Amino acid sequence: MIVVETSVHSGSILMLGIGNEILTDDGIGPKLIHDLDKNQFPDHIVYQNASLGGLELLEIIKDFDTVFIIDAIRTLKNDPGTVYCYTPDDFKETLHLSNLHDINFLTALELGRRTGMKIPSSITIIAIEIEEDRVFSNSFSPVIQKCYPEILSTVQHMLEKLMPVRTIC
Repeated sequence: MIVVETSVHSGSILMLGIGNEILTDDGIGPKLIHDLDKNQFPDHIVYQNASLGGLELLEIIKDFDTVFIIDAIRTLKNDPGTVYCYTPDDFKETLHLSNLHDINFLTALELGRRTGMKIPSSITIIAIEIEEDRVFSNSFSPVIQKCYPEILSTVQHMLEKLMPVRTIC
């Protein structure tokens, strides 16, 4: 059973890394969150990691105004290390936003809205094309390890452009 502490995060931003850190490249989301937490982003940002998807994500993202989800994806259409940016409107399945034993993320969002849950007004999904996610390892595949600094830089710049401006009255 997963227990999630909840509180109201009005005006806050959540950066959520999704993935399993012992499945080679699948841990790219949590690793990026760890490294982004060291940056000079504003202090009203909450950094969190999760290894779940579907309905369970609602408990994590509810009550935030803005959510950035960072996850691994395998499209096999582009080179490993390619960084994609999606919103729920043009959603593509990443590795964890859907679950074979659960509903997908879009359905979970709609369910949350219909039940009166405060769903973030802005959700951005940053997905990184990976090579390997079925081998137990604490290390990335060689290709992801080699291009990780560039991936981090790309994600940082992307977030800087997407970050909402916060006004204090």
